[in-house]
Amino acid sequence: MLVEDALLDAGCRIIGPAATVAEALALLEAELPEAAVLDLNLSGEASTPVADALVQQGVPFLVASGYGAAGLPEGHRGVPVLAKPYDPGELTAALARLCGA
Repeated sequence: MLVEDALLDAGCRIIGPAATVAEALALLEAELPEAAVLDLNLSGEASTPVADALVQQGVPFLVASGYGAAGLPEGHRGVPVLAKPYDPGELTAALARLCGA
């Protein structure tokens, strides 16, 4: 909730969150976000299909994960990574950079 509050305070509109890969993919089918924050692990499942869908749709995203950059799947090594734990201000700043603000 702290992260959601920080994003709302920064003027972001939130789509989600999604706890599973299936939920995330369904959200992407319903509405494309301007940018996305993705965890590498969604309820014990690798979120690679979500990352692939974001790339295919041209949606910039960053990974917020305790695994760090070493956990990025092949093909997504250039994606910005925000290592957990992080300050919500770091997240909003990273999203602003991602969106070109």
